[in-house]
This record gives sequence, structure tokens and C-alpha cells, in this order.
Amino acid sequence: MKKQFIGASLCAALAFVSMGHAIAQTETFPNRPIKLLVGFAPGGSSDTVARVLVPRLSELLKQSVVVDNKPGAGGNIASDALVKAAPDGYTIMLGTIGSLAVNQHLAKLAYNPVTDMAALSLAVVFTNVLVVNANSTIRNFDDYLRQSKVVASNVAFGSSGVGGSGHLAGELLNVAAGLKNQHIAYRGGAPAMNDLLGGVLPSIFSSPTDALQHIQAGKLRALATTGPKRLDALPQVPTIAESGYPGFDASNWYAFTAPLRTPPEVVQRLNAALVATLNDPGVIAQLRKLGLDPAPSSPAEAAQYIRKESDKWGALVRKVGIKNE
Repeated sequence: MKKQFIGASLCAALAFVSMGHAIAQTETFPNRPIKLLVGFAPGGSSDTVARVLVPRLSELLKQSVVVDNKPGAGGNIASDALVKAAPDGYTIMLGTIGSLAVNQHLAKLAYNPVTDMAALSLAVVFTNVLVVNANSTIRNFDDYLRQSKVVASNVAFGSSGVGGSGHLAGELLNVAAGLKNQHIAYRGGAPAMNDLLGGVLPSIFSSPTDALQHIQAGKLRALATTGPKRLDALPQVPTIAESGYPGFDASNWYAFTAPLRTPPEVVQRLNAALVATLNDPGVIAQLRKLGLDPAPSSPAEAAQYIRKESDKWGALVRKVGIKNE
């Protein structure tokens, strides 16, 4: 009996010490650099957003936040690394609509982003833009529809990968307008854009981050945008919704997540720093210049948004029969 008592007391003492250590770590968080996973190569849209945010985020946290690019599998490699990381707040991720809301509907994964990650905050919400080469015979959105219907499947559209926002926008337009335009998946937005600029690819549903510079340089022609309102950076370009398809909305977004079971106090500390970063006037100006709208939110709001988007796009994946190519 005495031995059992001593054993129980020792376990209780160890548990108390462990709990005290965890509390101490939380109270001093962060006390070393934080790794920010990005599931795409340097120079892509999500990587650009990460590098806009990191300087101010590092200042607010008083620790370095280091971007760690883990490209491949539509963001799944980075997501897998996140769910396997220690839930201590020192590894977080800037995820995309594909990696957080769509990929789990395309293939069986070892994790579910909706239930196996802790949402921290939305990052940005933005509309994609349908673009063609400036030398294309397609002059406007009506031309795009007309040629798509006359020459079925010849007006192909490229994207940064299967299940990405550009792919989803094209498939949603196929359904809404009764088109059969072929999707061509690339390993990132940069190679797709190179083929469009080179005249190899007919069209792309591109992020404004990738397309604006080429539109402004006269190399690309913008036909329509995919969100509920016109893009501030391209006010003259109509939305698909106002071009005959009311309610059409294929908005893109990024969000911050952490491993599940990250302590609530750490989640709140990270959320506060992220929200302050996204509300910083200098950061807002940089993001708006890229055609992006900051979308700071609470962890609960971000989790609800991700779940809603997963349900919405999962339904389209099943309806169209989208599969990993």
C-alpha cells in the first residue's frame, strides 16, 4: 500500500512539473524562431503573400518567422508536415483553398485538414481573373463563351494544379455555361503562365498576384473575374456573375493553420499577431497592390469558413468527377 501511495504521489508530482513546464513555455511563447510552411515554390502567389506578411509578423512576435517552402502535391506535402509537427506553435502553415478545403475530396489522405488542424485566422480573400494572351482572337468574355461552344474543348484552361482555385473556377464555369473546356494542370502557376505568355495555352483562371503585371504590360487580356464583385485593381473588367451567370462565385483564399492540439493560449497569441499584421496599413497597401483583400478573423471564424468551403467544393468535385491527374 505504501509503495502504491509513493508511486501515485510521484506520478502526480511529475504531472504537476510537466504541466508547470507547459504553462511556462506558453507564457514565454515564442522564445525561438517560428517556421511558416508554404506548400508551393518560391515566387508563387501564396509564397508572395507569406513574404509580405512575415516582416511585420516577426516584429509583433519579437521572433523570426521563417518561410519554409515545401512544394508538391497541391500543397499536401506541406500539410502533411504540419499535422506531424509538434503542437507547440513553432510550426504553422499558410494554406490555400486547395490544401485546406479541396484536396481531401480528390484523394484519400492520411489526415483531414478540416478536423486535423487548428485554424488560426484567414489571411486573404481574392478573386481570380480569366486571362488570355494579348494576341488571342478572343477579345472579351462573350467571345470566350462563343468560341468555347463552337469549338468544343479547344479553349482549354490551365491552372496551378488539380483542385486549385483556378481549376475549380473553370469547372464551375463549365457547369454554369454548359461548356466542355479541357483543364490542363501544371505544377504551379508560374509554368502555366509561361505557356500562356508563349501562346501555347489558350487561357488561365489566374490569381491577380500572377496576372496583374502582365495585364498592365499589355501581354495578357483580362476577360472576367470570378468573385462576387469587381477587382479593385481591374475595375473595368466585369465579373462572370454580372456577365449572365448570377451568383457565380469562385473566390480564392488563404488561411493560417497550426497542428491540432496546439495550446489555446498559443493559438490566441498567434491569432492576435496575425490579425494585427493583416490590419497594418503598410501590409494592407502591399496586399491591395497585388489585388488581394486582407481577411483577419478569429480562429473560430476561420474554422467555420474552411469547413463551409470544403462542403461547397467537395460537392462540385463529386458532381464533375474531378480526380487527381
